[in-house]
Amino acid sequence: MRVGGGRPDIVVSPPYLEEITVLLRMSSLFLRTLREDPADAEVPSHRLLVRAGYVRRVAPGIFAWLPLGWQVYRNVERIVREEMDRAGFQEVHFPALLPREPYEATGRWTEYGDNIFRLKDRRDNDYLLGPTHEEMFTLMVKGEYSSYKDLPLALYQIQTKYRDEARPRAGILRGREFVMKDSYSFDVDDAGLQVSYDKHRDAYIRTFDRMGLQYVIVSAMSGAMGGSASEEFLAMTENGEDTYVRCTTGDYAANVEAVVTPAPEALSYADAPAAHVEDTPDTPTIGTLVAYANEHQRRADRAWTAADTLKNVVLQVTRPDGTTYPLVVGLPGDREVDMKRLEAVLHPDEPEPMDEKEFTKHPDLVKGYIGPGVLGEASVSKIRYLVDPRVVDGTRWITGADAPGRHVFDLVAGRDFTPGGTIEAAEIVAGDVCPVCGSALEMARGIEIGHIFQLGRKFANALDLKVLDENGKQQVVTMGSYGIGVSRAVAAIAEQSYDELGLRWPREVAPADVHLVATTKDDAVWTFAEQLATDLEKAGLRVIYDDRRQASPGVKFKDSELLGVPTIVVVGKGLADGVIEVKDRATGERTEVPVAHALAHVVRVCTA
Repeated sequence: MRVGGGRPDIVVSPPYLEEITVLLRMSSLFLRTLREDPADAEVPSHRLLVRAGYVRRVAPGIFAWLPLGWQVYRNVERIVREEMDRAGFQEVHFPALLPREPYEATGRWTEYGDNIFRLKDRRDNDYLLGPTHEEMFTLMVKGEYSSYKDLPLALYQIQTKYRDEARPRAGILRGREFVMKDSYSFDVDDAGLQVSYDKHRDAYIRTFDRMGLQYVIVSAMSGAMGGSASEEFLAMTENGEDTYVRCTTGDYAANVEAVVTPAPEALSYADAPAAHVEDTPDTPTIGTLVAYANEHQRRADRAWTAADTLKNVVLQVTRPDGTTYPLVVGLPGDREVDMKRLEAVLHPDEPEPMDEKEFTKHPDLVKGYIGPGVLGEASVSKIRYLVDPRVVDGTRWITGADAPGRHVFDLVAGRDFTPGGTIEAAEIVAGDVCPVCGSALEMARGIEIGHIFQLGRKFANALDLKVLDENGKQQVVTMGSYGIGVSRAVAAIAEQSYDELGLRWPREVAPADVHLVATTKDDAVWTFAEQLATDLEKAGLRVIYDDRRQASPGVKFKDSELLGVPTIVVVGKGLADGVIEVKDRATGERTEVPVAHALAHVVRVCTA
């Protein structure tokens, strides 16, 4: 580090900044492994991190780290910090306890609703436990900088965040307390923002590559963050809570909330038959309605399908201030409303299916038979009506006739009804059309480990962050926001790094390089194992040494597999023949190594 103010050329590297390796002995290590899965474990990472003694539950969505788990966490945090520093970003640190006023200024005190922890001090002032820190970073820069010459600037922190999750689950994947790296860029113009965004994107790629993660970068919605461009980094795993799509022939990939439905071309309806209302008895489902239509109301060109029915879903939407309004979404009958997609579009408003009590307030709506005739702001109901992008002018539909037991056939969009606009709310399914090239999309699942946003001027405008430009005029600063789930990354790595025996950590994040196991009661085995453990530690390797005299070989082997250290070394009966066993935890490959070469071989394996 640099010391003193007058001699910047003097660099001192004190011993206490060098990496210290400590031999961990299982006989004294604060560790208890479990043979049974925890009852509340839903995903492999939760099950294995608890069984291996890495974490313990304190309360719903709140976990404590035990020594080995904390070491894994610190390794992940170290990688994140090193890559942020390498990119030239500067680290700061904010408190977790924050005042209400900045969040009030941006509207997020209200927008967050029940998702944040709120509290009052003894003087009845409002505070919150920080869910994210855009406001604080913005105010920090406002307080220090005032000229375009001070920019560009990128600051970051690694800090605990708090969100009052309604359904905390999956262990540390979705908790109420978690650690996040959040960074923010500040630029004079959009061109500068793009440069900052690209630098963060590259830093994220290096970060996740070093963690050994398999991931995909997908287009995403900005949600509560606002702004324009937004991308998520998703760790690929079948247990992921996020669904994304990828093109089967091209590079397109997107979170399902960000998928744009390609709208078909408008059709001519010059020759379309007139709309007509018919009795449709015994048609409680889309399937029975289609069957009835093909038997009694055949169309000349082809058979009716579920995609020709227009399903109108009634919702109640709550604004951040608590007021509500009704919304009807029209979509093809072969689709369901995807609430996550709808929530992303309507944010910060929150939609939910309209309940019976609210439904009775709208007598024009006939449940099961709602049609466009009673919808729209020009109608008697005044209910907002938005439709799927596939509902274009000229398309013909079967839909409710606003009367019990009746449907209208050949209702043509643009001729017989005009919705109030379109909305991306329908579920995405495999085989849908790629919006870029027209090929088929396939579905996959992943865990969000990083998210980058081009925020623009939302927070700078709200908090009046301006600088003087080169012409001496006030210029609103444009910002970017970039997050990595540090504690979540531990779980994501675990989700990708396990087998039927336990965890299999990538070396750079593992709690140790070597798990050394001594077996048998032969004193020569214990003497050699002790010396080998000491020599490996002196060589700079992180070592877990199972020196438990009373534990059986079977227990030791099971623990070594469960803990998931990349290299397992067994000193046992083979020592009499002059060999030890070295096992690669990831591949299961076992190698007998002569004792004379044991140290050199293990060091080479661990540092290759």
